[in-house]
Amino acid sequence: MQRDRLLAGRYRLLERLGSGGMSEVHRAYDEVLERDVAVKVLVASDVAARQRIRAEAKAAGRLSHPHVTSVYDFGESLLDGVQVPFVVLELLSGTTLEQRLATGPLPPLAGLRVCAEVASALEAAHAQGLVHRDIKPGNVMLTPTGAKVLDFGIAAAVGDPEVDFEGRLLGTPAYLAPERLAAGEVLPACDVYALGLLLHRTLTGRLPSATEAQAGMLPAHVHVEPAPLPEIDGVPAEIHRLYRWCLAGDPADRPPAAEAARILGVAASGPAAGGPVAPGGASVVAARSTDNEGQPGRTSSWRRRRAVLAVVGAVVAALAAAGSLGDSRTHRHDAGTPRTGIGSDDTTTVGLPRTVEQPDQADTRAPASPSAGN
Repeated sequence: MQRDRLLAGRYRLLERLGSGGMSEVHRAYDEVLERDVAVKVLVASDVAARQRIRAEAKAAGRLSHPHVTSVYDFGESLLDGVQVPFVVLELLSGTTLEQRLATGPLPPLAGLRVCAEVASALEAAHAQGLVHRDIKPGNVMLTPTGAKVLDFGIAAAVGDPEVDFEGRLLGTPAYLAPERLAAGEVLPACDVYALGLLLHRTLTGRLPSATEAQAGMLPAHVHVEPAPLPEIDGVPAEIHRLYRWCLAGDPADRPPAAEAARILGVAASGPAAGGPVAPGGASVVAARSTDNEGQPGRTSSWRRRRAVLAVVGAVVAALAAAGSLGDSRTHRHDAGTPRTGIGSDDTTTVGLPRTVEQPDQADTRAPASPSAGN
C-alpha cells in the first residue's frame, strides 16, 4: 500500500510497520487530532476477513483499560476503487513478550507483574462479556507503561458458539483450553487456562508440556496433565497453587480472572506484601476444596466430555500430522521501527468434525523507540 495515502480524509499512511496474511499495519498521522496512530488496513477481500477486523474494532473499542490497546476509530475508505476497512489504534513502543522471551525467562517479580497486568485486562474484558480466546506471548506488548493485551480479532461474547459460521475453531493450538476442542460455548475460563500457560512460559521460558510443537500440543491438552511449575526463587507457593488452579481440567473449577489478577498482583509486590489470605488465615487458593495436588475437585461434568475431547483431539492430531492443521500466518516487523503491538494474523484455524457424545467413562520493560509516538 502506497505511503501518504489518506484514509477517510484524515489518516495519512506513513511507513509500514508490519504485515500478515489479512492486513497491513502502518504508522499514520491523524490530521484532525494531530497525533501519531497505528492503522490496521485489511488487504484480504473475503467476507470472513472483513467481519473479523470489524469484530476486533468493536470488541477492543468497548474496553477502556490501561492494559488493553486502545481503539480510536473504525471505518472504510475507497482505495483503488475498493472500499477497504481499517481500524485505528494507539501507537505503542516496546516489544512483545514473545520477543522478550527469546532471550530467556523474565525475573520472577517482573514476570509476575506482567501476568498480573494481563489478568487485569482479562478481568475487564470478561466484565464486558468478552473472551479474548488468543492469549499468548505474541499478543502481549511490553511498553514503558506496562503490559498491553493486543489483538481482539477472534474475541467472542460469552455463550457464543466456539466454532464460527464456517465451522472453524480459531486460536493458537499451544494455548487452547481442552474444552475448546469440544466446540461448545465460549467461556471466560478458556482465557484463564491460557493465562496459566502464559505464567509458566513467562517464568520458565517454555511451555509446561513436553513439546512445544503446535501439532503435538492439541492431543497433549486432552490426554496429559500439564507439568507443574518448577521451584523458582522468588515465586511464592500461592503462585504454584494459582498455576494449578488456572489449569484445572474442568473450566468451572478455574478462578475468575479477577481473582487471578489479585493473587498475581500481591505476589508481584514482593515478599513484604505477603500472600493472599482468606478469613481463616489460609491462602485463598488453598481454602477451596481441592484434590489432585491443589486443583479444585469438581470434575464430574468434565468426565462426561472426556470421550468427546479424546475423539476430537485424535482427529485434530491426525490433521496436524498430515500438514493440514490450519492457515498459520506470519507477522513481520521491519527492524528499527516502533512495534504497534496490534497483534498478528498468525491465529490458526482448526477444522473440527461433528462428534457424538459417548457414555460416561471411568526487569522486562523495553525502551521506547526513539521515533515512537498493537
